[in-house]
Amino acid sequence: MITHRRFKNTDAPEVAALVRTTMLTTNRHDYSRAYLENDLKTLTANDFIQRALQFHCYVFLDSVTNHIIAVGAIGPYWGKTDESSLFNIFVHPSYQGQGIGRQLISVLEQDDYFTRAHRIEIPASITALPFYQKMGYTFKDGIETPDEERLYRLEKFNHASN
Repeated sequence: MITHRRFKNTDAPEVAALVRTTMLTTNRHDYSRAYLENDLKTLTANDFIQRALQFHCYVFLDSVTNHIIAVGAIGPYWGKTDESSLFNIFVHPSYQGQGIGRQLISVLEQDDYFTRAHRIEIPASITALPFYQKMGYTFKDGIETPDEERLYRLEKFNHASN
């Protein structure tokens, strides 16, 4: 059974290891090892603890193994109260294709940062683009090419927000 809860600081080392494994496994076809290693410099356990101070971060756990198998966060888009952004969404490679990413997005889209926002943005990796498109995210400003960081800027409008 898969459960989820808010991130705790004690989760940070396991989350950092999950992100490292996922990036070096899943994203290796779209990005060089050097690119991934450079990104991982800002995805350490301490980085996740610091981000959790600003964002709502969630972890998904496999109740059989009691290991974290997915992580994702949502927070204000550059401090705005009417726009939000999704961050650091990763599902362990062993659990990909089982609907956990979809469940994670669903949890993030029920969070206060999502429900209060009229627009939600996500910087999407080349690898994750098809997944986010299936979840209803579209190219920001119609720009269908990756930016200088080799990420797509996607957005979704929340018509239920005030």
